[in-house]
Amino acid sequence: MKQIYAFEDSKQLTNFKEFTDELYSKLDVYKKLLENEYALHSKPKGIIWTSEELATTVFSNVPIPAFTDKDLIYMSPDLNKWRRLFLSQLEELNLPTIRKFYENYSFNNLLVILAHELTHHSDLFIDEFDDERTDSIWFEEGMCFYLPRKMLLSNVEFDEISKIEAELVKNFKGKYGSHSLDNFGIGSYNGSLTSIMYDYWRSYLAVKELVEVKAAGNIKTVFEQYHQWHNEGRTIPLTEYFQIQ
Repeated sequence: MKQIYAFEDSKQLTNFKEFTDELYSKLDVYKKLLENEYALHSKPKGIIWTSEELATTVFSNVPIPAFTDKDLIYMSPDLNKWRRLFLSQLEELNLPTIRKFYENYSFNNLLVILAHELTHHSDLFIDEFDDERTDSIWFEEGMCFYLPRKMLLSNVEFDEISKIEAELVKNFKGKYGSHSLDNFGIGSYNGSLTSIMYDYWRSYLAVKELVEVKAAGNIKTVFEQYHQWHNEGRTIPLTEYFQIQ
């Protein structure tokens, strides 16, 4: 994969070059794991490193400065901007433990976001980028967080982010949790940042439950069941097939 820089001035490039090189190096280790174990055959052509502003106003209109568009990954490496973004999703709620976590959002968790985008390219996911993905996007999005968190974070870091997102779901369920998880993708990106992130949080937690509770830790068993659901014609919602809420 190529590293491509799309900043508005050379100073930004200078400020982030060492940081992006470190992210890229760490991602390469994860990429090899995906190639060996999780059918990463068609890799993206490159990563476009850019600013939060360009990622969310020029390259897309989604308020999250990391995304995949066919053969390219777009990513802001500005850790401080990511911290501010995640703090804003708390919507002024008094959540001191969660606030402290995001105030100190780590390199490793940012690496997971980058790895999340790479994981989308695994051939284990059935739907293509140009498909109308409306009935199983939660599974792909949740698994694209579960795999890199499991592989790249320490046990302590993994447990911490899992607890943080479970607490966030609990606090925002009344406001944003009235729709089925199977509806993730149908207008999901039209709401507030928190409403968007809410579906990501619960998608991750749903996949975590599938792997660790229902499949006794066997990730490949969960993928096999996902493919079975597809091969049987997707006759029922995926949440119903997996028997999760």
